[in-house]
Amino acid sequence: MTSWADIEADAPAFAARLRTVFDAGTNKTLATLRLDGSPRISGTELEFDDGRITLGMMPDSRKLVDVQRDGRVAIHSPTIEPPKGTLGLGDAKIGGVLFAIDLPRPDAVPGFYFELDINEAVLTSADGEQLVVEFWHPGRGLQRIERK
Repeated sequence: MTSWADIEADAPAFAARLRTVFDAGTNKTLATLRLDGSPRISGTELEFDDGRITLGMMPDSRKLVDVQRDGRVAIHSPTIEPPKGTLGLGDAKIGGVLFAIDLPRPDAVPGFYFELDINEAVLTSADGEQLVVEFWHPGRGLQRIERK
């Protein structure tokens, strides 16, 4: 199991920037797998909760059915229009496997809740005219690619 706390411990500056991009807006995009294996994207919210990434789903939602069958997901940060001529904060993606948990807090709305077992975190940004892709994987740590 790889949690958000693992990324924070291994690459704290990267984790802080990734979280800033995710926290820039409420609505994230969740990619799940349909029964036939094709992708489905849905809006979602998530929380960085005590070293974990958690999210909830409404009963009978299609994304819930997908995740209960196959927990593999990718989550994209909110799409915020950047200032003209820039990438702004950039964009972020986190992938992994969702597994069911109990209500994350006593005051949580009843529903279905999940924690993400992370297998990848990616932050794409710009440094001058360079496109910068930073990615973190369990056991390999943080890597960086720059492209003109």
